[in-house]
Amino acid sequence: MRRFAFLVGLLALVSFGGTFPAQACATCFGASDSPMAQGMNLGILSLLGVIGFVLMGVVAFFGYLAWRVSRYGASNLDDEIPGLGESTPANWQ
Repeated sequence: MRRFAFLVGLLALVSFGGTFPAQACATCFGASDSPMAQGMNLGILSLLGVIGFVLMGVVAFFGYLAWRVSRYGASNLDDEIPGLGESTPANWQ
C-alpha cells in the first residue's frame, strides 16, 4: 500500500509540478487567412459533409423501411415473407 501511495504521489508531482502554460499552434492562434488555416477549415467542412452523407443514408434506409411497411401493411408482413413462421421457438424441435 505504501508503494502505491508513493507511485501516485510521484505521478502527481511529475504531472502537475513541471507544467507549462498551454499555447495555441500557429494555425489556431495566428492569422486566420493563412493557407494552413484555410486547409484546416476545408478539412472540417469535408468531414462534416461525409458525416452528413452517412446520416442521410441512415435516414433514407429507415424511410425505405417505413415505405415498405405502409405499402404492404403491417398485418400482411407474416404472409409476404416466406419462412418467417418456421423460425419461431415453438418449431425448434
